[in-house]
Amino acid sequence: MGDVLSQSEIDNLLSALNNGEFDSAELDEVEERQVKDYNFARPSKFSKDHLRTLVFIFEHYARLLSTNLPVYLRKNVQVEVMHAEAATYQEFSNSLSNPVLLGVVNFMPLEGNIIIEMASGLGYTIVDRMLGGSGVPLEKAREFTEIELTIIERIMVVCTNLLVEPWHNVQVLEPMLERIETNSQFAQFVSPNEMTSIVTMNIRIGDVEGLFNICIPYAVVEPVIEKINTKYWYSTAEVRDEDVYREIIENSLNRAQIPVRAIMGKSAISVNDFMHLQVGDIIKVDTKIEDELDVYVGNIKKFSALPGAYDDAYAVKIKKVYREE
Repeated sequence: MGDVLSQSEIDNLLSALNNGEFDSAELDEVEERQVKDYNFARPSKFSKDHLRTLVFIFEHYARLLSTNLPVYLRKNVQVEVMHAEAATYQEFSNSLSNPVLLGVVNFMPLEGNIIIEMASGLGYTIVDRMLGGSGVPLEKAREFTEIELTIIERIMVVCTNLLVEPWHNVQVLEPMLERIETNSQFAQFVSPNEMTSIVTMNIRIGDVEGLFNICIPYAVVEPVIEKINTKYWYSTAEVRDEDVYREIIENSLNRAQIPVRAIMGKSAISVNDFMHLQVGDIIKVDTKIEDELDVYVGNIKKFSALPGAYDDAYAVKIKKVYREE
């Protein structure tokens, strides 16, 4: 009981305070213990190091998107990782507004699904580009048609398959796009209180840009969560970036379509003759029947060839290759 003040000691302390003999500020100099708030409803499962590593992974993914999507969209595509944050799935689903584009991806062999959310404006632009348009987005959002969803699904499959390489150091994946949801009310794939990591990227297609979010539930990556850290990432990363990207660029170039045209011949006529041309008129060109034709790739003369037919279609047979140094 030595730590308990007697009544006389208490009276002496109060008297000293009243008389100014004791400064009350001295009581405030007691060191306060730092207390950190902890929300038990939102346990911090994704550490800062986990989120930092996810940014590294999806920066690699962004480079692959930038390289591969132009092959399908015929337009330069720029992809940038904005940030990665931890949030409950309820917070993610509450941020969705209809019409929405949600790709449900089976993250095999890991158990569970991840969500790819594409801004609806990007969806309209992709459809327009795939159908030969200029990629101008709609002024007012509307529901997607079945044909439009089929076109978007093709691009979503490409985006899904590109997840394999960036995750190679963590887990060999076989991701598969299961379906596309367009209503946020049907987007309850995991428990509302389940912690997720949300990686936000910005995609620019020409003059149109929009957000591209990847929602990864903690339960899906929990078996490999120890590998999602910077120390493991750098220790297992292979120094092969140049070879990888060279191969990617070569594959993209090999799939690119280029215009090829064979010139049957040339002729010069007067404006008067041109104005009076009729169906059935014959224009004499400077090429003889036995002469070889000039074949152009773009605007560059690359081959000479003989005209002919192949499988009920007109064709040319290459006879000479012009190589420009």
